[in-house]
Amino acid sequence: MSLLRADRDLTRDSYYAATAAREEAFPALEGAHTADVAVVGGGLAGLSAAIELADRGFSVVLLEAERIGWGASGRNGGQAIHGLACDQSEIEAQLGLDEARRVWGMSIEALDLIRERCRRFSIECDWQDGYLGLAVNARKALELRRWQERIAAVYGYDTRWIGPGEIGDWIASPRFHSGLHDPRSGHLHPLKYSLGLARAARELGVRLHEKSAVVGLEPGRPGVSTTLRTAAGSVRAQQVLLAGNVYLQELAPALAPGLGARIMPVGTYIACSERLDATRCDALIPSRSAVCDTNFVLDYFRPTADHRLLYGGRVSYSTVTPRGLVEGMRRRMLVTFPQLAGTRIEYAWGGFVDISMNRAPDFGRLPVGGAPGSGSSIYYLQGFSGHGLALTGLAGRLVAEAMAGDASRFDTFARLKHRRFPGGRLLRTPALVLGMAYYRLKDAL
Repeated sequence: MSLLRADRDLTRDSYYAATAAREEAFPALEGAHTADVAVVGGGLAGLSAAIELADRGFSVVLLEAERIGWGASGRNGGQAIHGLACDQSEIEAQLGLDEARRVWGMSIEALDLIRERCRRFSIECDWQDGYLGLAVNARKALELRRWQERIAAVYGYDTRWIGPGEIGDWIASPRFHSGLHDPRSGHLHPLKYSLGLARAARELGVRLHEKSAVVGLEPGRPGVSTTLRTAAGSVRAQQVLLAGNVYLQELAPALAPGLGARIMPVGTYIACSERLDATRCDALIPSRSAVCDTNFVLDYFRPTADHRLLYGGRVSYSTVTPRGLVEGMRRRMLVTFPQLAGTRIEYAWGGFVDISMNRAPDFGRLPVGGAPGSGSSIYYLQGFSGHGLALTGLAGRLVAEAMAGDASRFDTFARLKHRRFPGGRLLRTPALVLGMAYYRLKDAL
């Protein structure tokens, strides 16, 4: 089954789609157009870049193959968390401590950017402050405490430690030993946020087109624009951003040859309970924070604004939806909250995130065209590795800065090295399934 077909199947029972009104549809691209910048992908990264570019005076055309926010941007767990998906040690090893501190600071800027955009554009997306990172046993608690102390000492970022004696004040679950609370991270309704960004982009003059899959790209050179082609139209632009993540290779392999081998589409699945009594919902997580455990194969969950429990965590390295998805997610939820026995699952859905080998984001330029600022340039953003709700916003800002002539912050990320997944197209999925089985066993022990 193709990735796109599998993903379309997973969109049918989304809580987000059921509770976010699409006020407008954007027309498919028809005819020939020109712009300073063409953006491929109508998710959070593409929308963020479009807003930042419009603020800097660029004319922008954005092309989305499906609907705005259709992919991971509109279906994720809704958690906006400090840092990257990889540990800071990966960044330190590659870039050194000073640059690692800079990267960490930008990850916190990404959290502030969400709040800033919600205020500026009056986006109602159910934002809630607070994140809990929780350990399921004493060994993992020791690892988490060491991480917390080092982040405070080296990066100057403070969180509150929650010991075994007070963990029950923060979460009504027998599963957790201890953890930490970060008031600066938080959670939101990602599809409402995506649609709010699209409205903001349109108001700033960005031309948005849905149902406009790019099927061809003719790279430019200094003084000559790049041409993007869809089924019914074309766009000529001096600069291009590819922000389609896992879908780029399937939609148009010629757009980004070689990039697909550096990311792996991983299926992740979410269930949402029926509406609970507000008091009962608040009792589960009194701070109403987003929650993640610290396992490698982790569970993540949070309350919604209308007093449901949204619970995610099952993963798949194939394009096949797991059998018995609803019941499987319900069992996971009950391991954490046995008091919800008898609670009905009202929604269950999923999607694919783009995981890089080292879990660090993969930003860069394709080796075509001229040097940045001198001619036609093609940028790409991928590899958010399940940590993209906040980081996509920052990525859009950084690529806009680079297109405007200041690539210093973008190039900090672009210097990160990435390896291809082993095994090629045929063997990398079985290899990762075996690797994930190892990490599941390690988590269990």
